[in-house]
Amino acid sequence: MEDLQVVAFTLQMAATATAVILLPGVAAAFLLARYRGPGKGALETVLSLPLVLPPTAVGLALLQLLGRDRALGRWLAAHGVEVVFTWKAVVLATAVMSFPLLVRSARTAFEEVDPRLVGLARTLGCGAAGAFFRVSLPLAWRGVLAGAVLAFSRALGEFGATIMVAGNIPGRTRTLALAIFHDVQTGKDERAVALAAVTVALAFAALWTTEWVARRHSRWEDT
Repeated sequence: MEDLQVVAFTLQMAATATAVILLPGVAAAFLLARYRGPGKGALETVLSLPLVLPPTAVGLALLQLLGRDRALGRWLAAHGVEVVFTWKAVVLATAVMSFPLLVRSARTAFEEVDPRLVGLARTLGCGAAGAFFRVSLPLAWRGVLAGAVLAFSRALGEFGATIMVAGNIPGRTRTLALAIFHDVQTGKDERAVALAAVTVALAFAALWTTEWVARRHSRWEDT
């Protein structure tokens, strides 16, 4: 029963984190794909930092930002919002660590959209938003979907940032990755292996489903 609760909680947190980053991630990807001005490289680097930084360093940064002795943490506490060592911290940590994967995949997809098609839509009366939703997004949807699934899969296995800012509290913040760590630390290796297998199965299912949907849509377009 406890294992099922951990699995359900992990899925819920990963799905919530993916939903949280979807709109800002797609917006950031589209802007990066279209922007050609100064500072683009620096901005891309900053957004990609969670991919190369130790997750514990990212978690420490979040902890420093949201701690009760920090300005933002005090402001949130004054308004009755508790983040650190709650499920909200799990969502935040997984969202931050997954965000670059969504942005990079979606940005590549938007860069492959022919700007002439967007320009043609604009000459036919579409505004910027209309051209985006009628041309750019439909043509880039595979990359956006792939990025979202990669972000979801990354969120399923997030460990370092989560344990720093959310802790490993049974029934409150313990995800699959944290449960695996706890079981190994307490000598429950068989249970840890079983949970690791569940994590692999969930990630595999998410990635395989995405490929299957993309292949079916590709066949439908070809016909």
